[in-house]
Amino acid sequence: MSRQRKQEDNCPFQRSVDTSGSPNCKLRRLFETDENMSDNSVDPNRRPNFSNVGYVQVGNGFSRNLNMVQLKPTAAKKIVIKNLKSEPKLPDDYRDQTWEKLSSAVLAIQQSKPNQYSLEELYQAVENMCNHKMAHTLYTNLYTLTETHVCQNIQQFLSENMDRFLFLRKMNETWLSHCNQMIMIRSIFLYLDRTYVLQNPNISSIWDMGLELFRKYIVLNTLVQTRIVEGLLMLIEKERHGDKVDRTLLKSLLRMLTDLQIYESAFEQKFLQSTERLYATEGQRLMQEFEVPAYLSHVHKRIEEENERVIHYLDSSTKYQLIHTVEKQLLSEHISNILQKGLDSLLEENRIDDLSLLYQLFSRVKNGLIELCSAFNAYIKKRGRTIVIDPEKDKTMVQELLDFKDTMDSVVQICFNRNEKFSNSLKEAFEYFINQRTNKPAELIAKFVDSKLRAGNKEATEEELERLLDKIMVLFRFIHGKDVFEAFYKKDLAKRLLVGKSASVDSEKSMLSKLKQECGGGFTSKLEGMFKDMELSKDINIAFKQHLNNAQDLIPLDMTVNILTMGYWPTYTATDVTLPEEMVKFQDIFKDFYLSKHSGRKLQWQPTLGHCVLKAQFRAGPKELVVSLFQTLVILLFNKYDELSFDYIKVVTNIEDGELRRTLQSLACGKARVLVKIPKGREVEDNDKFKFNNEFVNKLFRIKINQIQMKETSEEQKATEERVFQDRQYQIDAAIVRIMKMRKTLSHNLLISELYNQLKFPVKPADLKKRIESLIDRDYMERDKDNPNQYNYVA
Repeated sequence: MSRQRKQEDNCPFQRSVDTSGSPNCKLRRLFETDENMSDNSVDPNRRPNFSNVGYVQVGNGFSRNLNMVQLKPTAAKKIVIKNLKSEPKLPDDYRDQTWEKLSSAVLAIQQSKPNQYSLEELYQAVENMCNHKMAHTLYTNLYTLTETHVCQNIQQFLSENMDRFLFLRKMNETWLSHCNQMIMIRSIFLYLDRTYVLQNPNISSIWDMGLELFRKYIVLNTLVQTRIVEGLLMLIEKERHGDKVDRTLLKSLLRMLTDLQIYESAFEQKFLQSTERLYATEGQRLMQEFEVPAYLSHVHKRIEEENERVIHYLDSSTKYQLIHTVEKQLLSEHISNILQKGLDSLLEENRIDDLSLLYQLFSRVKNGLIELCSAFNAYIKKRGRTIVIDPEKDKTMVQELLDFKDTMDSVVQICFNRNEKFSNSLKEAFEYFINQRTNKPAELIAKFVDSKLRAGNKEATEEELERLLDKIMVLFRFIHGKDVFEAFYKKDLAKRLLVGKSASVDSEKSMLSKLKQECGGGFTSKLEGMFKDMELSKDINIAFKQHLNNAQDLIPLDMTVNILTMGYWPTYTATDVTLPEEMVKFQDIFKDFYLSKHSGRKLQWQPTLGHCVLKAQFRAGPKELVVSLFQTLVILLFNKYDELSFDYIKVVTNIEDGELRRTLQSLACGKARVLVKIPKGREVEDNDKFKFNNEFVNKLFRIKINQIQMKETSEEQKATEERVFQDRQYQIDAAIVRIMKMRKTLSHNLLISELYNQLKFPVKPADLKKRIESLIDRDYMERDKDNPNQYNYVA
């Protein structure tokens, strides 16, 4: 068997590009053929393994064969592959020559000079050295070369005369240049980075090596590092004071500190400390100089500025501590001062935007919203108490409370983001101050409702009135003494129903349903009974008129009677006046008719609630006068007499003195003067005389002469309150008996606790104790013989 081997300059490698003796070559495999084959002989009769194929040239390439000729298989030949007889060797000076080439390239990069070798050639040189176990030497030499270059760069930063700004610029240029150099050097030594470095975990990558050397010799130099940090802090402080600075320079240098892993230790702590000092001083100064709205606006601006700094050049890890520092020094340290100095004025002036900003800022700091909620609660209590306590504001109290509630509701919804804690605090504050004045708010709310439901109130449409009633019910919920409201509301409702002054039956029933929904059916049962009485009275009057028509009794009166159940309606003082014979006769007929239908009942006439329509004849023509029953009794006297004295009128009508004086005032001293008082004056005296005013003129045909209402005296006020108090005594007694009947035996403290749970009005422990003693005296319960602090139910 013969072997053929081609050797080129004793080199066991064959170049892939050129044929020079360079070791840049690939191992060539030699093949040995069968022994029968000669070195240069070719069988002339041998058939080709591949037939000629047709092709078509297209552009710079060739198309694939279109027609393949069917080939016949030939006999297989045995091929044997053998190793080289000796290992290839490098030239003795190969390492030195190659490193000289690589070092010159690195120096050219560091000195920003042109490189005489191509990057491909340099990369191949590194690869060859690594493949021939020279990687450690190569890495060590590169490290030394880089270290020398970095050491030389530090000298330019040791000059103490250099301006801070120029120092920072120079440092930034050096850093950027170093980064670019390391990127180019790494591209040349990439094979070393991906083989030797990866196989040795204790060795840094070429990029990390460059960072470590820069950090070791430049940034960790005490003088250089101090000047860098102080320069950065100087630029940031200038920006905080409104000066324009180079943010790109700041961003690059801070990124350098981050890449070198000294951002936190070298810069961040000092930066946060300087920030804390700056804003601590600024907060103390501005709290004295600025009003609260301006101060809040400044704080918001500062927080936005610091957020922008994080976005533009600071590391994102600094954001939390930075913003926390600003919030602490400008907000947390001044929470109480801000609230004391400005919250009340912001709420009084309804500064929606400023209150929204206040809530937004306080929500950023610990306990900020708790302090704000507490101050908000205190303001409502203080402001509300001034409305409720002052007797001079009684006329406008309810409207002021409604307006105040609307304002505070809008503040909670718009400014405080409908925070549930603020809503609950608002309710608690209203409930607190509205009950600071016992019973009066309940009375005034009832009168306010009366003024809105009374006929003649043209201030609102039905929809607006419904919304107003809903708002009033909100105030009603805050009242503890709801039975006081019921007493006054019932009295006013009675007047509206009996005199026909109710603006709308639908509105009346709507208010009734709201009260029923709020307090239950027991609270409104009497009020509902009043409406039932009015409806039954209509049916009774229709039946009575049919009775009169059937009886053919000629009565010159058209009289309507309202039958009122005493338990439903307020208690009225019985008065006895002298009525005309026609009225007395009518009363008797109606009484007989009613008692015939409802046996066992008793009718008691209430003249104070009656009203009439009189036909009057004046010189100018006939008129109709809508007057009260007392006014009617006085006017009818002038059918027989032209002039009457006060004493005579008093004796004949039997009207109470004060009521008579007010009646005569309304007829002779009011707007519609159908009587003339002699002598003239506003007050009615004992010696005054009155005569019919035949010259009375009015453009209206039907004229309503209002009775001069006597203002509720303190005695009447006390009487109403006394009735409420008496009702409460009954409720307490009933609750005690109910509890004891169910529990049989109970200690004093537990009984008091149960009573507080059941009673819906405020009551003092001393009052409860009195009622317990009263029930013991009346033998409803008794003290235990062995334990005087325990009660037993007596069946």
